[in-house]
Amino acid sequence: MSEDLRAADHRSDGPDPDLARDVARALRTIRDFPEPGVVFKDFTPLLLDVPLRDRVVADVVARRGSGVDLVIGIEARGFILGSVIAHGLGTGFVPVRKAGKLPSTTHAVSYSLEYGEATIEVHQDAIPAGARVLIVDDVLATGGTAAAAVELVRRTQGEVVALEVILEIGFLQGRSRLTGTTVHALLTD
Repeated sequence: MSEDLRAADHRSDGPDPDLARDVARALRTIRDFPEPGVVFKDFTPLLLDVPLRDRVVADVVARRGSGVDLVIGIEARGFILGSVIAHGLGTGFVPVRKAGKLPSTTHAVSYSLEYGEATIEVHQDAIPAGARVLIVDDVLATGGTAAAAVELVRRTQGEVVALEVILEIGFLQGRSRLTGTTVHALLTD
């Protein structure tokens, strides 16, 4: 990944034209994590900056408004931002977890990652049929996790409104696995 992040879909004429720049400055780069050769963009410094975090939430709330019934957050960093966005939207929050972590009956989808395979699950009764669902995660990389989350929502007969991420790693072309899904990335690398 390059050190130079750029605003992705964020319009500079919107309510907070400096948001993408400020978020890019807040991200921390960690080399060789979780394995050699990977450059990890850590968004935990964003969470420590309450005014900046609140601006990110306000940006999503302004864009999504009343068109969302539920927010799902993908384990683990999607939980953090997703629950705060759900609060801002006045909706419920549903965790999408790694296999074996949810206590009730689940739907499960397996997928490929940049460096392995994984399975995520959602409770079968968590998303009512017809619910308009916003999916939240920190990063869109290969698109495997996001595509699996979209599939989980569809299995519950929910409707995916959009996927919201802080950072999209463009060269991995994750969007190509999300045809038909609206994707908003604050930053692209």
